Amino acid sequence: MRGVLWRVRVFAGQFGLLAALVLAAGLLITAAPRLANDLTDRALREDVARLPYSARDVTLNGQPDPRDAAPVGPAQAALPVHRDRMPAPLPGLVSESWFAAGVEGAGFAPAGPRTRFSLRTQAGMADRVRMTAGRWPENGPQVTAVEVAVSTATAEQLGASVGTILKIDPATGVGAGAGLPRVAIVGVFEPLDRADRAWDTLRLALVPFPGLPGIPEVPPAVMPVTDGPGLDAAARSLGPVSLSWRYRLDETRLDGGSLQSVINALSEVKRTPPAPGLSTSTSLDGTLVRFDGQLRAVSALLAVVQAGLVATLLGLIGLAAALAVERRREEFALVRARGGTIAAIGGRALAESLVVLPLAAAAGWFAGSWVPGRPAATGGLVVGAGVVATLAIPVLAAASQRRLSFTARRQDLVRHRPSVRRLTAELFFLLIAGLGAYLLRRRGLSPDGSVDPYLASVPVLLAVGAAIVALRIFPWPLGQLGRLAARARGAVAFLGLARAGRGAPVTIGPLAVLVVAIATGIFSGVVMSSIGEARDRAADLEIPADARVSGYAFAPAVTDRLAAVPGVTAVAPLTVDPATSYTTAGGITSTVQVAVVDAAALARVVAASGTGVPLPAALVDARAGRGPVPALVSPDVAAEAGGRGVATVRGYGYDFTVAAVADTFPGVDTASGRFVVLPRQALPDPTVIAPDGFFVAGAASPEALRAVAAEGAAADVTVTTWAAHRRDLDQTGANEVLSFTFTTGTVGATALALLAVGFTVLAGARIRGQVLSRLRTLGLSGRQGRGLLVYELVPLVTIAVLAGGLVGVLLPRVIGPALGLSSFTSGAAVRTALDPLLVGAVLVLVAAALAVAVLVENVINRRMRLGEVLRVGEEGS
Repeated sequence: MRGVLWRVRVFAGQFGLLAALVLAAGLLITAAPRLANDLTDRALREDVARLPYSARDVTLNGQPDPRDAAPVGPAQAALPVHRDRMPAPLPGLVSESWFAAGVEGAGFAPAGPRTRFSLRTQAGMADRVRMTAGRWPENGPQVTAVEVAVSTATAEQLGASVGTILKIDPATGVGAGAGLPRVAIVGVFEPLDRADRAWDTLRLALVPFPGLPGIPEVPPAVMPVTDGPGLDAAARSLGPVSLSWRYRLDETRLDGGSLQSVINALSEVKRTPPAPGLSTSTSLDGTLVRFDGQLRAVSALLAVVQAGLVATLLGLIGLAAALAVERRREEFALVRARGGTIAAIGGRALAESLVVLPLAAAAGWFAGSWVPGRPAATGGLVVGAGVVATLAIPVLAAASQRRLSFTARRQDLVRHRPSVRRLTAELFFLLIAGLGAYLLRRRGLSPDGSVDPYLASVPVLLAVGAAIVALRIFPWPLGQLGRLAARARGAVAFLGLARAGRGAPVTIGPLAVLVVAIATGIFSGVVMSSIGEARDRAADLEIPADARVSGYAFAPAVTDRLAAVPGVTAVAPLTVDPATSYTTAGGITSTVQVAVVDAAALARVVAASGTGVPLPAALVDARAGRGPVPALVSPDVAAEAGGRGVATVRGYGYDFTVAAVADTFPGVDTASGRFVVLPRQALPDPTVIAPDGFFVAGAASPEALRAVAAEGAAADVTVTTWAAHRRDLDQTGANEVLSFTFTTGTVGATALALLAVGFTVLAGARIRGQVLSRLRTLGLSGRQGRGLLVYELVPLVTIAVLAGGLVGVLLPRVIGPALGLSSFTSGAAVRTALDPLLVGAVLVLVAAALAVAVLVENVINRRMRLGEVLRVGEEGS
């Protein structure tokens, strides 16, 4: 054991280099998935947290038994019961829950127009308000007038105060025989915290809706609140009670590991509610499904990038082990000459490796385990990397001594014609790589969503295959360059290209490592630029303007008022009826999404905003007439309509003819694949269809647009700029994990590529030192010596960049169907896009690689004392 430790100390530099590479491999394998998991969990929680309550909460809706005279109390008691009956893991994720009940009616305020009336009660409301006048309602079992409380804003809109009696008509004929209920205002309140989530479903109770002047179909609306007995009493006259149990899922308890189980549980509770007669309302499962699609895609990308980096590190470990064996070649030959067996040489090297390298792998795993994030099942990969590194020197040492040799072999000569056995192995390897890529395109992602080792290995196989092909192709052009250099003045270029042409340092080991590293980095950059280009197209389709104003039932004058806002150059109104009906020419009626857009105005908006989205001329040029209006329809609708049909929008039917067919249309959600787009300017009376939104071109302030639009809207108004929407595409979902993957791939591949060049210089340092020492005696200067190294390495770096770049650019196209990248682009197809900055970065990498090579060479020459290399190098010959 003492001898083993002594040899480890003597060759500390070689073992230290191997240990550093093994530690880096263990750290990468352990830390990268943990960081990705941490970013995934944070992104998931942020996505869920920004959802509105109607989308993220699980709400159970139902109606009580008509025979139950007082249903509110028992229904409130069922709040924890329904929670516990939901499928796992949902009960453990619930952080808050609310019970609410309500009835609808239509009332006449003491001074004001007819008002839409709804009465609500919710558990715990009395503790969340401050009474500014009167008291909180206290209804008994036999009430003659239902006591209610209203907010200050509601009291002002109704012109009512404490003691006012409201006459309420039932919304349906249910309570007509029971007499009209008398509702007494006994209190006026202000909420203690308007941001309290308990008020999410009661916003109308805090801020009443004033109605739209001049539009009788959109009257004012108020929501007084009462207690449970008061609602029971009101229900006897106003009609059936609507019950709801709302459960808030705590986003801090969600993580990517439990994502699929939560999705399955939400789907199950929607199919089978906790009690008969209930229905479940939530769209959280849809959000989680979309996130899961992104997570699967980014996991596949990370697996590809990590496999490329780990393969590069293992290749560097192999180069470092080969360098260590070469430095100890005379030692192993001497042991062999003294009667040592090949097994003894391998065991001697194994004992030395066992002292250092397993500890380095364990240190890398331990350091990676401190990185924040959920642990990933990568312990086996760390063990595998440690085993490969530990066996590298023993295997190579044993292989180098298969034949006893007492003379030093010439390291400046290589065999140009490979054996038939090697050519067969290379062809078989290329066949496996090509077959793997073909099968991967056919199969797609792993069905269970886990990390797919097959997907991760195919890009590495393709990169190594490209290195093999490049190694067989490059001698001919290199020979031509050598002939040109022989005719030129000076011997540096000729000598450098001649050495490169004889295989120094362009061999399969360094070349394969460089190609894998460069392919991984370029693949990361190409995917990043391709996704960015697809997101630009997706943003253009969703907002083909500088801004989009969204709401509901805008007044007709809003279009002109928006056009008058400073900075606005064009406005196009849009109305979307997401689920209406249309009738085909054959009389078949089905559900479809109908959009009404002023196509001529939209063309002006698109031109002014510069989005460049093409619009069909049939819609843009359409004008009002007596015949059917031209329409753009989706392919599914075109196959059904038979050339024409009747579309219903807000109760109005319009005959249309199919003038254009397209998979998408700007501003229209085409996920369902069933839509009809009608030109608003061609309708007989477009003013009867109130716009739901507007596309605006110009540099107007979003606040100014919102303020103008809010004056004539029946609902909250939102303004989304193109830039903000494009930014959201980069920041929502699993995009942080995607950015981390790209950064890891580009930075890691660049660092490892430079390291591979350094190893290549180290591998040929001894023989190169001899050559330089001889040439120095012939008058070679130090500058020319560095030029000789550059000429030797330029072919290696050039071939690696060309082969790795070609693989990196083609990989997204080859394995794209297995990655699911469209989940990051709102469904827009991801096309291969090459960023010019990436080309510049590759050129910088080439220059940096040559600079690193020269720097390493200078350090080696100083340590070897170049003037003595000729004598030292010839001692063993």
